[in-house]
Amino acid sequence: MYDLIEKKKEGRILTEEEIRWMIDGYVRGEIPDYQMSAMMMAICFQGLNEKETLDLTLSMRDSGDCLDLSEIPGKKADKHSTGGVGDKTSLVLAPVIASLGIPMAKMSGRGLGHTGGTIDKLECFPGFTTGLNEEKFMENIKNIGIAIAGQTANLAPADKKLYALRDVTATVNQMSLIAGSIMSKKLAAGSDIIVLDVKTGSGAFMKRLEDAKKLAETMVSIGTMAGKKTAAVITDMDQPLGNAVGNSIEVIEAIEALSGKGPADFMQVVSALGSKILMLAERAADEAEAEDMICRCIKSGAAKKKFAEFVEAQGGDASYVWDTDQFKKAEYKIEVLSEKEGFIQKIDAASIGRACMALGGGRERKDSAIDLSVGIYLCKKRGDFVKKKEPLAVIYASDRERGEEEKERVRNAYTIGAVCPDESGTIKAVIDGIGMNNANSFYI
Repeated sequence: MYDLIEKKKEGRILTEEEIRWMIDGYVRGEIPDYQMSAMMMAICFQGLNEKETLDLTLSMRDSGDCLDLSEIPGKKADKHSTGGVGDKTSLVLAPVIASLGIPMAKMSGRGLGHTGGTIDKLECFPGFTTGLNEEKFMENIKNIGIAIAGQTANLAPADKKLYALRDVTATVNQMSLIAGSIMSKKLAAGSDIIVLDVKTGSGAFMKRLEDAKKLAETMVSIGTMAGKKTAAVITDMDQPLGNAVGNSIEVIEAIEALSGKGPADFMQVVSALGSKILMLAERAADEAEAEDMICRCIKSGAAKKKFAEFVEAQGGDASYVWDTDQFKKAEYKIEVLSEKEGFIQKIDAASIGRACMALGGGRERKDSAIDLSVGIYLCKKRGDFVKKKEPLAVIYASDRERGEEEKERVRNAYTIGAVCPDESGTIKAVIDGIGMNNANSFYI
């Protein structure tokens, strides 16, 4: 390991054998944290080329179990988001795609930060469980076309161990390491199609569009070289997605979207990701046909019915899909009024996310408990006109004092001006694997 650290420190290329030996030894506990920390820092300074990035990803994938979905007919799809504020996309995308005959097999995590993850949101349904064994996971995909489960302990265990190390050694923010972490889990989950929602903006991990593009290109390259049909959609996170930020209120908004009443920016993301899946599965010839299929699927009620089937199949009370008034509501409803008149220029997504977390809607630590009932509903979005003393947002709080404390943060997240801003669009770029080669000449 000393020799490999020295090699990477000098900027030389690690071979596939060397990378596999290193990852296997680290997972088995034969390579100590201090040496792997040195290697991670060397990678941060020197980078990995395309081939090294692929080899690292596949070594992490192969460090534990890999799901075999081959007994399920047809192309199976998976989706990953790099995370944002108000991101409830999987709750709509999965039933839409399953209704159109493409199985969605998804491993999800709990949220750390602004709000809960997909699993936390689904647990708003009483009785819902994501603790599926492999047999039940496969059965649900076969029977209803959807399964969303928590990541098993032995799915890419090298990534879990490496991420914990990177988190405390200032080596998280390196493009190859980020891409390898995400893609090792996606490849281990076994789907044929992987579509990535890469967020960019104030509420995203990647603040700059050029960084988001680089990450997207790296992940698509990995997926393509690993034999998966892979694409990425870069989406805006300079304001929260949709109007609801929280857990139960995001689930309600997702159900409204499945009823044909989703916010425009949210439905643009669902449509862009869904269209990519349909085209990669060769079910639609182009975007126009794919978007029409998605629209008709929602309008017919098939997607909402599929969502109810999915909730019931995983032990949840599906009556909540048809009657959202049953979801638990926070005790206090606090309006945030505008102090002036004008057009909404921007909404700082990160500030809204931090306010939601302060209300109890997110986790500061992995062991933090989440209050599923709290959240923030945005009455105004970018480009909207607001009058003085008109509501900008509504805070749902379980603790009145805490809710009142967050009013100023939510109000200050809004920038109001005299001129209506140009609409920059929710979809920033689309990247797929067509034309990507297997050369290992560029550095990431």
